[in-house]
Amino acid sequence: MSLDTHRRSTDPHGAVDAATLARARWTLMGLFGLLGIVVSSWLSRLPSVREQLGLDTGELGVVLLVGACGSLVTVTLAGPALARFGGLRTLHAATVGFVAAFALLSVGVALGSLPLVAAGIFLNGASFALNNVPLNVESAGIERRMGRTVIPQFHACFSIGALAGTLVGAACSWGGVSAAAQYAASIVVILVWRLVAVPHVVLDTRLSPAGPTDVVERVSARLRLRSALSAWRERRTLMLGLVVMSAALSEGAANDWLAIAVVDGFGRTEAVGALVFGVFVGSMTVFRIAGTGLIDKHGRVRVLRWSGLVSILGLALFGLAPRLELAAVGVALWGFGAALAIPIGIAAASDDPLRAAGRVSVVSAFSSMASLAAPPLLGLVAEVVGARTALTLIIAGLVVSVAVAGQAEREPVVRTGRARSDDDGGHDVPAQRHLEGAPA
Repeated sequence: MSLDTHRRSTDPHGAVDAATLARARWTLMGLFGLLGIVVSSWLSRLPSVREQLGLDTGELGVVLLVGACGSLVTVTLAGPALARFGGLRTLHAATVGFVAAFALLSVGVALGSLPLVAAGIFLNGASFALNNVPLNVESAGIERRMGRTVIPQFHACFSIGALAGTLVGAACSWGGVSAAAQYAASIVVILVWRLVAVPHVVLDTRLSPAGPTDVVERVSARLRLRSALSAWRERRTLMLGLVVMSAALSEGAANDWLAIAVVDGFGRTEAVGALVFGVFVGSMTVFRIAGTGLIDKHGRVRVLRWSGLVSILGLALFGLAPRLELAAVGVALWGFGAALAIPIGIAAASDDPLRAAGRVSVVSAFSSMASLAAPPLLGLVAEVVGARTALTLIIAGLVVSVAVAGQAEREPVVRTGRARSDDDGGHDVPAQRHLEGAPA
């Protein structure tokens, strides 16, 4: 086999025509938006779910932790699964998981069955993690091919979708549509949208239906699987995990506690708390769309450090401000600072296309750990010092993120010469590793 043939068959950064790339980009943005809709539309009906199951707020919080556990369990397996089966099969498996999860949620809520609802929440969290890794790997592949920063735009679509999903949930509640009926309708939307969209977004992790067949392809698949399993031993990947963890903690804490902190800390209504939370989501979304040029101009490391410092300033202002108006300015700064950290961490973990699946899986696991631990821990602290003061504790994680931001520096081009194949009688097979900076 010629080297050119080898490159075409194994290079995950191979040539893609402009039309295919554009279609993949916009379709992938749609899938990120759908993910936001799926997450927020069902969460927006939690008061109905709580009432239907006869739970108090504390008991509901424990049930919701089941979803975080499902995500944490699955995200550790998502990288190896992606390396072994490819993005297309992994995303289709996630589609099946989402459909099954919403079926369990719909039936469980209709029957008032806590076990069915808990099973649906667990499966939903697991499917989210299985879906999240290939989506992020594919977004990094599109960014490499385009030659400029676009990953934050995909995450902005998730935020826009989350806002849309909240409005869908509110409209269904206002219109008297039961949570069970809304979840059942979600099944159709998820199934049709994903079956149409998924085949067009998989560019970097596509395998043939029968799997790798020739010698070089088998070696490449084996290397990807091995790298997915070994990513947990890489210092840089673990440091990037800390960056993503602090960012997920910052964003997740705002989702869970910001509105409550406004209500309790300033004695305002729930509507005002929701409005201030909207300031956070809006500022984060706007900066994810508009701030990509900063990364291209100033580099990942500098922008990541600026982001951490701005978030620290915003959180401190929110926690110490004597008036709500000043605290809202702090919330806006907090949102600006939170916008780009996770996309930068994902991009840095994806520098090497052959190792992207395992590395993204690792940093996503750190994000899941933050989602699992943060809500109850912040809740316990809030019981003692108040939610507004408890949120300022996130500053400690942001300080760590700023300290290790240098790990987001782009990896240099590394080319390796030979790889051995046991299936080829021990003959050497050319293997080339394309890292950030390699030509598109």
